[in-house]
Amino acid sequence: MNGSLGAGLEVVTVAAPAEHPAARAGRLPRNRSVWIGAAVLLVIVAIAVLAPALGTSNPAEIEPTARNRRPGAQRVIRHDDGSKTVTTYRMGTDSLGRDVYSRVIYGSRVSLVVGVSVALVSVVIGLVIGLVSGYIRWLDAIVMRVMDGLMSIPAILLAIALVSLSRGAGLRTVIFAILIPEVPRVVRLVRSVVLSVREEPYVEAARALGAPTAAVLTRHVLPNTIAPLVVQGTFVCASAILLEAILSFLGVGIPPETPTWGNIMAEGRALFRIFPHNILFPSIFLAATVLAVNMLGDGLRDLLDPRVRKQI
Repeated sequence: MNGSLGAGLEVVTVAAPAEHPAARAGRLPRNRSVWIGAAVLLVIVAIAVLAPALGTSNPAEIEPTARNRRPGAQRVIRHDDGSKTVTTYRMGTDSLGRDVYSRVIYGSRVSLVVGVSVALVSVVIGLVIGLVSGYIRWLDAIVMRVMDGLMSIPAILLAIALVSLSRGAGLRTVIFAILIPEVPRVVRLVRSVVLSVREEPYVEAARALGAPTAAVLTRHVLPNTIAPLVVQGTFVCASAILLEAILSFLGVGIPPETPTWGNIMAEGRALFRIFPHNILFPSIFLAATVLAVNMLGDGLRDLLDPRVRKQI
C-alpha cells in the first residue's frame, strides 16, 4: 500500500510474510530451556534404563554390619583363602545397611514410570472429555461441574484418599490415585481451546456443509489442541513425579521394599541430622528431574505459543 507524506516523500507498507516451518525450527537452538531440560532428563532416563549395570548391589539387600555408613565408606570382607572383597558405598548406607546409591538409581525407574504413565493417560482421557465437553454445549455444564468438584480438593489429599480406599498400595494404585486429580487440568485446557476454535469460520463452514460431529472434531478442532497438550503433558509429568514422592514419603505410596526417592527420604528422616546423605542424594535427583521436565515444558511453550513467539 503506497501513500505520500510531505513533499514527495513516499511511504511503502509491506505485509509481513507468513512464518515458514523452518523458522520455528531455527528458534530451537536459541532456546536454552529446551536443551538444558532435555539434556538433564536424558541423563535421568539413561540412569533408569541402565540401573542394573550402574547399580553396585541389590537395592533391597539388607546388611546389618554396614548400617549407616557415610558416603565413600568401604566394607572389606576377608575370605579364608586370603583374598578380600572391598565394597565402596558411594552414597553411604541407610539404617538397614542397604546401599543408598543403588536404591537411588533404581528409584529413578519408579518415578519416571509414574510420571510418564500419568502424563500419557491423563492427556488421552482429558483430550476426549475436553473435546466432547467444549463442543457439545448441553454436556459442557455437567462435565465441568464434575471437573470443578475434583479440582476443589487438593491433589495430594485426593490421592491419599484414593490410595486409602484401595486394598493395598502398589504401582498401579499410585498411578490411578495421581491420575484422577490431574485429568481435570487437561480437560479444562482442551475445553478452553475448543470453545475458541468452534467459533472459527472454517468450523462453522464445515458444520454448514453437514460434516458429522466426529469429523469436525478430528479434522478441524483436534489439530489445534496438540501444541497445548504437549506442553501440559510435561507439567503433568513433573507434578506426578512430585506427588509420587510425597505419597511414598508419607508412607501411603509405593511399599518400602520397592526403592523410590520418596520412601528413601522417609526412611532417612529419623537420622537426618546425623546422616543427612539418606535424604540429600534422593532429593537432589528428585529436584533435578522435576526441574528438567518443567524447563522442557517452559521451552516448548515458548516455541509453540504464538503470543510469545516474536520474543524468542
